[in-house]
Amino acid sequence: MAGLHLLSNQKVEFQPFFIGSVKVDKPLLQAPLDGWTNEPFRRITRELGAPLSVTEFINGLDVVHKTPNLPQRIAFDNSERPIVFQLFDDDPERLIESAVILEERCHPDVFDVNMGCSARQVANRGAGAGLLRFPEKIQKIISGLTAKLSVPVTAKIRMGWDSDSINFLEIGRIVQDCGAAMVTLHARTRKQEYSGKADWSAIAALKSALKIPVVGNGDVETIADAERMMQETGCDAVMVGRAMLRNPWIFAGYDFENVPLDLFRMTCRKHLRYNMEYYGDHWGCVTYRKFAKRYLSRLEVSRENMQTLMTTDDPDTFCRYFDVLLNGEAL
Repeated sequence: MAGLHLLSNQKVEFQPFFIGSVKVDKPLLQAPLDGWTNEPFRRITRELGAPLSVTEFINGLDVVHKTPNLPQRIAFDNSERPIVFQLFDDDPERLIESAVILEERCHPDVFDVNMGCSARQVANRGAGAGLLRFPEKIQKIISGLTAKLSVPVTAKIRMGWDSDSINFLEIGRIVQDCGAAMVTLHARTRKQEYSGKADWSAIAALKSALKIPVVGNGDVETIADAERMMQETGCDAVMVGRAMLRNPWIFAGYDFENVPLDLFRMTCRKHLRYNMEYYGDHWGCVTYRKFAKRYLSRLEVSRENMQTLMTTDDPDTFCRYFDVLLNGEAL
């Protein structure tokens, strides 16, 4: 089977696939996660082998109204190409307008429409997974984007709003018929958020129903999980979400506990440096704390030492403490 193949040493051989005309070298993709997949983290995943970058979601309102935080959310390094901009909005016209603006300004390689975010402030306004309740809006969005943009358009969806309104097959067909090049299915409902078990049979059903590539998402934590999802569902690629936040090395073919210690330490330090370069020393350390906590879960760090690190405001002290803990020593 074309796809990924688990080898005895936990390394993986991948086969490419296409999003429209965009070649993707491996079928193991980085998920867009708001508050996490910023430029420094994406650079790390790309250096470790992720085949493309997907931004945090970009609000159509921010694009049209030119809000101050927009430049940071759309910034990317050319080494990240192919780069996917993920957009969300509840208003079709504004979402389409924002995509046109961003294509002219930034020239991303792909646009993805967020129809999967379950956060209340997003879904309850009718954006993200809230769009799943309005198929006519989805039709208008995808057809409008494919008509106006020169790059491929994709969509990330869930199974439905709740167990009484499962409509991923209907939405998938709409997305395909309106010209989208790929669809990603997080195999949970909006109501589930991240609870319960992802229903991979839904991914298989969507793959059987569509001609465009289908990407599976949900409960992939290891290389073996990714391989099993492809085998069980026939999906064209697997998207890794929350698991990559502590294990970006999955894109290099390693499960968390098997990452070589030298590579582990080097990556952690490099990520901190990228964060400080991007946000400045102070905010770079502050925004890195959530990553540091996840990375250090591999090591035997006491609660007291972890608390000391997490509450340190001085950048030089933070860097020194983090380095000590990475070396397996106590503060």
